Amino acid sequence: MTTRRDFLKGVSLATAGLTLNPVNNVFAMTSQQTKAAKTDKVKIAYIGIGNRGQQNIDEFAKTNMVDVVALCDVDLKGKQCQKVLGMYPNAKRFTDFRKLFEEYGDHFDAVAASVPDHIHFFVAMMALKYGKHVYLEKPMVRTFQEAELLIEMAKRHPELATQVGNQGHSEANYFQFKAWQEAGIIKDVTAVTAHMNEARRWHKYDYNMIQMPQGDPIPEGMDWDTWHGGVRYHNFSNLFHQGDWRSWYDFGMGALGDWGAHILDTVHEFLNLGLPYEITLKYAKYHNEFFYPYSSTILFRFGARDGMPPCDVTWYDGTDNLPPLPEGYGKSEMAANIPASGQNDFENSKVKVSPGKIIYSRDLIFKGGSHGSTLKIIPEEKAKEMESKLPEVPKSPSNHYVNFLRACQGKEKTRSPFEINGVLSQVFCLGVIAQRLNTQLFFDPRTKRFTNNEFANAMLTGMPPRRGWEEFYKI
Repeated sequence: MTTRRDFLKGVSLATAGLTLNPVNNVFAMTSQQTKAAKTDKVKIAYIGIGNRGQQNIDEFAKTNMVDVVALCDVDLKGKQCQKVLGMYPNAKRFTDFRKLFEEYGDHFDAVAASVPDHIHFFVAMMALKYGKHVYLEKPMVRTFQEAELLIEMAKRHPELATQVGNQGHSEANYFQFKAWQEAGIIKDVTAVTAHMNEARRWHKYDYNMIQMPQGDPIPEGMDWDTWHGGVRYHNFSNLFHQGDWRSWYDFGMGALGDWGAHILDTVHEFLNLGLPYEITLKYAKYHNEFFYPYSSTILFRFGARDGMPPCDVTWYDGTDNLPPLPEGYGKSEMAANIPASGQNDFENSKVKVSPGKIIYSRDLIFKGGSHGSTLKIIPEEKAKEMESKLPEVPKSPSNHYVNFLRACQGKEKTRSPFEINGVLSQVFCLGVIAQRLNTQLFFDPRTKRFTNNEFANAMLTGMPPRRGWEEFYKI
């Protein structure tokens, strides 16, 4: 069994610039683990079992491909955890994910983590260090450097499957975009509008606050210290719990990180956008230093690449910040099969534009939704004209969960691995830095540094980790 001492041994420091050691056998799976990964069922441990975690666990259960051996959550006594605890009464239980790996790592092959954004990196890094396949909720990370480290770690361990939880990457949207691009239907894209205009949790907060909220009693039995991972300690507040963590710069990634992974994933991958050279916060309503603006407009500018023209991606969020719609846009429809978030009622929403995107090419305009929803050519007259030219779109051989489990078994490759999703996550990190600084930033994708703002460069790494968590940033 690997101990925490082993976890901390033989590593080199990665700070603002990475120092990386050559690949060595300490990271490789044992023959026993490799054999286990090829059995009919994948032995899995779940980290984060309430709310979104429960939804993911339910989806994994539908595959009939998992053997659940351990459950981990910092708030096991919370009502949100009770359903899953009842489903798997014989699974070993932990409140600290570090102890899960240290004390029980020999019993499972993979982990699925549905935890707050600020702790994604720590769980994923430890899983890869211990030779475990990882299914990680989106957004992949909270800082640009965390993505750099996980991308590098995943590249060093091709035997381990990594999958980020943007489910649309295994649904019709993914296969249609790929087929239409290969057929030359989607080409010469010059601009993309992405939008998520529903109400958010933080819209009820006071933007004039002068300090983070605090003072509520910690729920009985909750491991509040471990909940923080490596971020600085905060006194407990109910506004940090049950999903409200998404609202705060210290913990979450706002609307962009939450929904961008479901709206811009195929655009970013198949247009090979990479990293932008400009990120400009064009509009921010009630900007403050603690939580995300009520509304924001962010412009990302990407250069020419691989024969494709430069492309501007403009992000709109906020109930009063609707994107401009092209003529012939038609009715806005909510994408099917979107998991309930517990914070919105889309059916009764007064916002007339559902989350989605508009893709502008030199010849055509495409209208798309979120998650797995497919693209439509607009206006309708143009769609009818193009109908006979559209290629057949293959059906997905596996949904996102089956795809991950088959990858654990060596039968498929994951469609949203860290190497692909990590760069998209870095784009979101750059957008959040622009949101937080309320400014225009120029970025060099080659050096991966801002050229006009040293404060922004410091934010690529983020605040130093708490004592005892520094070693996670060494690779």
